[in-house]
Amino acid sequence: MSNIISVTKAKELSDQKDVVFVDCRFDLADKEAGRESYLKEHLPEAVYFDLEKHLSGPVITHGGRHPLPELGYFQNVLAEAGISQHKIVIAYDQNKSAMSARLLWMLKFCGLDMAYILDGGLDAWKEAGYPTQPGETTPKKEVLPEFNIHHEMACGAAYVKRKSGEGKAVLVDSRNYKRFSGQEEPIDVKSGHIPGAIQFEWMNVYRENGTWKSKAELTALYADISSSNEVIVYCGSGVTAASNVIGLWEAGFLNVKLYVGSFSDWISYPDNEVAVSD
Repeated sequence: MSNIISVTKAKELSDQKDVVFVDCRFDLADKEAGRESYLKEHLPEAVYFDLEKHLSGPVITHGGRHPLPELGYFQNVLAEAGISQHKIVIAYDQNKSAMSARLLWMLKFCGLDMAYILDGGLDAWKEAGYPTQPGETTPKKEVLPEFNIHHEMACGAAYVKRKSGEGKAVLVDSRNYKRFSGQEEPIDVKSGHIPGAIQFEWMNVYRENGTWKSKAELTALYADISSSNEVIVYCGSGVTAASNVIGLWEAGFLNVKLYVGSFSDWISYPDNEVAVSD
């Protein structure tokens, strides 16, 4: 079953069932912009999740720039937003789904499977003529959702180092080519990529209008990767890589892990090598 839901189906479900829309808009360059946009206009009764306040934990020595939050904290975030394991969660962004992909991955990791990404986000919703509203939603608090953690969906630096050294997994770098190759690095203190990685920029799972590519298009995108292989996906901090994880799921890959700390965690260990390309 697809993790991507059309605006038509989302509207249909929201009229008939317990659905929580989650606005995930966030701008790394302007960290208040997402919430400000939410307050101006959002889907009916949508709640707002901030990447760094709700979907990430404190930054420490290791774990990267956007480590996962402590699970008890995340349970409370969901409950306060009116989300339990019995609710359908539909996450959305403005256009391409980077932040809502992060939320979807986190929900699936925690065993909350009734979760989807709104295809095309707020733009597609409005283009369909569906209503929006301003201001903040105050949801009714739910009981803490029950988590069933899927540890096989995530991995850390030691696992990546072992698997890449053995050549027993395909390592996918989701950043653009200039960052992958080491030509430029606007954020992290080192440039380049994890040795052995191949590059699939995360934005390539989307069409120009921000909607997701079809299963056939995604299958073609990942044609050089055997679906029988274990695939480990990373980016700079574990956020945009989620788009590739979901793209691989949509293309039929079953054994996909997110390296949660990603490159910013990898380089926090001085002994880890970094490769560059011409």
